[in-house]
Amino acid sequence: MRKPLMASLALAVSLVLSGCSTLEPRSTEVAPAIPSQWPATATAGAQTATADVADIGWRDFFVDPRLQVVITQSLDNNRDLRVAVLNVERARAQYRIQRADRVPAIGVQGQMTRSGGDTPVTEQFSANLGVVEFELDLFGRVRNLSQAALQQYFAEAANRRSAQLSLVAEVANAWLTLGADSEQLRIAQATLATYEDSLRLTEARRQLGGASALELSQTRTLVETARTDVARFAGQVAQDRNALVLLAGGPIDASLLPQAEVTDVASVRPLPAGVPGDVLLRRPDVMAAEHVLLSANANIGAARAAFFPSISLTGNIGSASSELSGLFDSGTRVWSFIPKLNLPIFQGGKLRANLGMATADRDIALAQYEKAIQSGFREAADALALNESLDAQLSSQQALVAAAEQAQQLSQARYDAGLDSFLTLLDARRTAYTARQSLVSTQLAQQSNQVALYKVLGGGWHERG
Repeated sequence: MRKPLMASLALAVSLVLSGCSTLEPRSTEVAPAIPSQWPATATAGAQTATADVADIGWRDFFVDPRLQVVITQSLDNNRDLRVAVLNVERARAQYRIQRADRVPAIGVQGQMTRSGGDTPVTEQFSANLGVVEFELDLFGRVRNLSQAALQQYFAEAANRRSAQLSLVAEVANAWLTLGADSEQLRIAQATLATYEDSLRLTEARRQLGGASALELSQTRTLVETARTDVARFAGQVAQDRNALVLLAGGPIDASLLPQAEVTDVASVRPLPAGVPGDVLLRRPDVMAAEHVLLSANANIGAARAAFFPSISLTGNIGSASSELSGLFDSGTRVWSFIPKLNLPIFQGGKLRANLGMATADRDIALAQYEKAIQSGFREAADALALNESLDAQLSSQQALVAAAEQAQQLSQARYDAGLDSFLTLLDARRTAYTARQSLVSTQLAQQSNQVALYKVLGGGWHERG
């Protein structure tokens, strides 16, 4: 008696394992409309290398050992990254749930039925092994839904890598900003001390009649300006520390913080520019957008398959008896086989609307994918273009600081000798002070652009880092 049931179950399994047709459309051709080469302004200062940026681990790029420890701490403790990791786990579980629909679910059921009324009470015991509502995936609906869930899982995994890359860059920039503001604070404090000494000398000269009231007032202006800068940079340093602690997910040892410096956090190895398409497709955010597009494409196949008939199977085999003790005796075996055909005829436009929504979702995902590539091209081109410019600015600013400091020394000597007015000396001091501050800002911009270039070219997210 159970041969027909077992044969039907075997047929269902063979249909599943042998594969089925699918109504998923072919992948849409992507035309992001980006140049085949980087702009000339971007490649002017770019150096070529054989390694891809995505193959350069962040430990190889950020060479300062203190920064490496802070980045490691942030990767372990940052809450945003933790959420991204948990989203990956959720997507993986969702895919496993969807994939389970592609194979029959076999279960065991035991049941006791007691009934009565005007007639004597009767009891019926049964134990069954069977399959409930297993859909034969003739048109690929279940397979498409499983594929859509798989691509969503891949997208979340890419988003996690993108979040890690962004976090590494944010920590590096926060660490650099703290170092730059600490250096600005040190310069302001040293300048304030120098100006205060000058104020005391000017006050003494004023009492002796060797300095005018204007000179005394101008010197006080310098002192108060420097004192204002000290207070401003002290507040910025405190904010920078708080920002870094938030990114790291907890307190940071003071020995790991930059102390009044803007160090070279990046290695000296050149970053390859490469061909835009090859470079940008390695970026985790672009990869995530691509998987979202593939998922949306698979959903179209599932929506199309809903227009066609579906067949589901329910069957079981077991024993039934009026006595529990005789449940498995000879002659108590029973079986059932219930194929069910579902043929959609009139759905009030629901199926067509679902297909339209799935198609719109695919078109949206396509536009977002193309935008991700275009945005990546713009970010990379901007960072490459700034690379050479900032190197030139840094060299010029260093020369400017040297010239301004020399001019200040000469102006001080000429003022002491009575050859220059105090106004000339005042202007030289202001110029030198501003030049030192601008040098720190340029150093920060140059280092931050290296971090940005590393990020936009897709480096540092892989596990080896």
